[in-house]
Amino acid sequence: MPEDRVKIVWVQDGRERESVVAYSPSAAEDCKRYKEAEEGVSDVRIVPAQS
Repeated sequence: MPEDRVKIVWVQDGRERESVVAYSPSAAEDCKRYKEAEEGVSDVRIVPAQS
């Protein structure tokens, strides 16, 4: 069974943004940490990718 895919969503400049690509859950954790470190970014979450 293929691994579940997830996306990253976050708020930047008052607008909710969503990653263009889907990640494996383990890769998403790394991406989330990088995104949280960016200036002006808040509310970073990992959500299920929609098919």
